[in-house]
Amino acid sequence: MNNSVTNTARLLGAGLRALLVLTVICGVLYPLAITGVAQGLFPGKANGSEIKANGQVVGSSLIGQQGYSLDYFQPRPANGLGTNSVNTQYKLILSGATNRSGDNADLIKWVTEAKAKVIKDNSVPGYTVKPSDVPADAVTSSGSGLDPAISPQYADIQVHRVAEKNDLPVAEVQKLVDEHTDGRTLGFIGEPTVNVLELNIALKELVAKS
Repeated sequence: MNNSVTNTARLLGAGLRALLVLTVICGVLYPLAITGVAQGLFPGKANGSEIKANGQVVGSSLIGQQGYSLDYFQPRPANGLGTNSVNTQYKLILSGATNRSGDNADLIKWVTEAKAKVIKDNSVPGYTVKPSDVPADAVTSSGSGLDPAISPQYADIQVHRVAEKNDLPVAEVQKLVDEHTDGRTLGFIGEPTVNVLELNIALKELVAKS
């Protein structure tokens, strides 16, 4: 009986010591080491890829924002599109795709309405957006519904509208888009993109100077 109690106590003590050691190693030392390495090698990404304007954090380069007026460049539609949108404000808790097929009646309706709106909003005197000019990302949300970037093609068809709304020369606004267009990763991975938040911050600065 005494031996049984002793063995049980010994095993319990060993288990508690192992738990303590592993907690310190895996729950304290390892996270601190990884955090230190991340902060040393790429602090910007480690801190959430923050974007600042006037010294204040206004967002992340990895997460899109909605709610821009037509004075600014517009992001991709929120997840779901239309009045039945799943994610109308890019809320992180609702991240995800609609999973509707290409021949789904609701999806076709939403895309058709979105395309008509893009054409209407971005056609200004002297410049009319053609249906063939509207890229897919202008009328569909991304898989996560939180995409921070748009294609250069979508940014380009917004240039005339943004220039008119802000009383800016079209050439200056187009130059702004070109300067904020990121090429393919390593020159061949993915497609060129334009980060909407970064572009709109630069636009706001340009308007303030004009």
